[in-house]
Amino acid sequence: MSDAKQEKIGRRDFLKRAAVGAALGIAGAQLGAAAQAPMDTSKIRSYNPSMEYRPLGKTGLWVSAVCLGGHWKRVNKMAPSAYEGDNWLGADINNADFKQNRYDVLTRCMEVGINYVDACTWKEVVTYGWALQGRRDKMHLGFSWFEEEMRNGNFRTAEALLRTLEKGMTQAKLDYVDLWRITMNEGSSSHTQGEVEEMMKALQTAKEQGKARFTGFSSHDRPHIKWMIETFPTIVDVAVTPFHLSSREKPTDSLFDAVRQYNIGVFGIKPFGGGSREVFKGDSGLDDPNAKADDESARLAIRRILWSNCITAPIPGLINAHQVDNMALAVREPRELDATEQAKLERMGQRMLANLPPDYHWLRDWEWV
Repeated sequence: MSDAKQEKIGRRDFLKRAAVGAALGIAGAQLGAAAQAPMDTSKIRSYNPSMEYRPLGKTGLWVSAVCLGGHWKRVNKMAPSAYEGDNWLGADINNADFKQNRYDVLTRCMEVGINYVDACTWKEVVTYGWALQGRRDKMHLGFSWFEEEMRNGNFRTAEALLRTLEKGMTQAKLDYVDLWRITMNEGSSSHTQGEVEEMMKALQTAKEQGKARFTGFSSHDRPHIKWMIETFPTIVDVAVTPFHLSSREKPTDSLFDAVRQYNIGVFGIKPFGGGSREVFKGDSGLDDPNAKADDESARLAIRRILWSNCITAPIPGLINAHQVDNMALAVREPRELDATEQAKLERMGQRMLANLPPDYHWLRDWEWV
């Protein structure tokens, strides 16, 4: 469909399409995972027989059981020359050491079979777009330019959001994105229904134009996530939500009831509670005396999340090849924790939730999902 025709899609026509899609989608979604085609390893990007792969909802994609979060917190330990301060987003993305670090981490991910990277800031989009040049077929890329998406009041129309996608793809030299998952306000219910409809219109248009293979959103508001999945089941393919080491599925009225009904893929952010000092005692340096214990804590958290079998994959940020290897090892280790491991995890989770910094207090709302 041409751009001119796309611009003629009004809200009434859009809602009519969504309603029809919902009616059709319910029947298809009820088949859920049972209708998922068998895994064809020849079509899995960066397939490694030592890695576990999971279907990403109804997309038809198979992604690694642990994927790569776009954030590079503490990467100053690997590329100190790229930083003038402590803010992880303050990295000079043109710094040679920084670029080599990100390239090497992606390379190691591909080698161990990790095949999805989630980029949600403009620096992440540009950095990973560059690092994937010449090997775009090795990894799926999730795209969000949060600075010019729903968290910014000037970018809450379909037209503005589509300009953001086009701008990001141009700057990152991308012909397409595997997943456009728009970042919403942390309290997503602050968005009006009209704003959500505009967002969904943008996502649908990007699909029809072939710029995004699949679409979804990132949100921290469970009731709003559930409403969007149920209201726009043919547009929402994937949700990116918190799911940390202490998260558990509610026995009744869980968000995952809607996720399963409509066969939605879910990537879990903040698996380590945002890098809590209650989880990691060291500074992530390879020579830190706490490195071995921190590796064990990271694997313990990932094993617990994988055992829960609620989400498709956690997406931790990783700053060196060693951390990539540690996550691959966690996938191979037993899922069920023994009594000692379970007790350690419980203590770690309780301390994490009790000592969250003020800007992460909202993670307490994700203990029961």
